[in-house]
Amino acid sequence: MLLFGHPHIPSEKLYHIASIEAIEHTPSHSILLFSCDEEVFELIEFAKTNDLLFALDISTLTQAIICENLDAHYLLVNKTLCKSVQNAADTYLFDAKVLVHIKNEEEIEEVATLGIDGAILPEAIIKIS
Repeated sequence: MLLFGHPHIPSEKLYHIASIEAIEHTPSHSILLFSCDEEVFELIEFAKTNDLLFALDISTLTQAIICENLDAHYLLVNKTLCKSVQNAADTYLFDAKVLVHIKNEEEIEEVATLGIDGAILPEAIIKIS
């Protein structure tokens, strides 16, 4: 199980951005995090053209399937959606890893028993405006 943002486990940070201009304020070779909305396709196209890794914060199973087909590295989901997205990822052999948002260490066991690829704590997400 992958774990992002735990204070005792080194992990990558995800840089949440909302515009192409904000990418300039991220470290090189960082993982970009996009919210899945109408403007996301322009950001994805820019990331793919420039060989940048990206993750998507999604809210539906349909978004998960679409974003997997757009070569997302990670799919971030809430606990309500995580099991259905993980089932689709396992069934269709997604390349993207499914990460569930958690607020604290006590939630790790719950996520692990569901068989989710990983969990992400708020400390692993850096908002860039």
